[in-house]
Amino acid sequence: MTKEILKDTQGRMKKAEQAYVRELGGIRAGRANPTLLNRISIDYYGAPTPLNQLAQISVPEARVLLITPYDKNTLADIEKAINQSDIGIPPANDGNVIRLIVPALTEETRKNIAKQVGKEAENTKIAVRNIRRDAMDSLKKAEKDGELTQDEQRHYEEEVQKLTDASVKAIDVLSDEKEKEILDV
Repeated sequence: MTKEILKDTQGRMKKAEQAYVRELGGIRAGRANPTLLNRISIDYYGAPTPLNQLAQISVPEARVLLITPYDKNTLADIEKAINQSDIGIPPANDGNVIRLIVPALTEETRKNIAKQVGKEAENTKIAVRNIRRDAMDSLKKAEKDGELTQDEQRHYEEEVQKLTDASVKAIDVLSDEKEKEILDV
């Protein structure tokens, strides 16, 4: 029972960290990165389809994303979806491919994006702390139901706290790396 609580807690914390990594991938840092386009989907024959399933996305230069559709008929739909998205980069369509030129970030924009990274990190830490609270509640319930002694409960609570500390530290490391990448000119 308690091993399951620890395993579940650790799994949920890892998922929160992975979600944060995906979120960071969608934040542009002045460099071309195919993950910027992960959240864009195109209405393809009536079904919303992720862009990366309809086109090859490559980075020929440091600040250029090249989108080569597998089906040339989807080019206009892809361009429309990019224009409607929140990435804020106008697509350049030459009839065969779409180029996205990632603009160089101004100092003010860099600071705003770094703040956004910090906000996302804090939201992820809150999620991790909520997971910790759920685990602690489960341990208290197990102790109250007589499945654990108080000493065992304290021991497992310490284990949950160690998992929480490790997860928060990993989030801080990811956040620091992304902020450094954004603020480097």
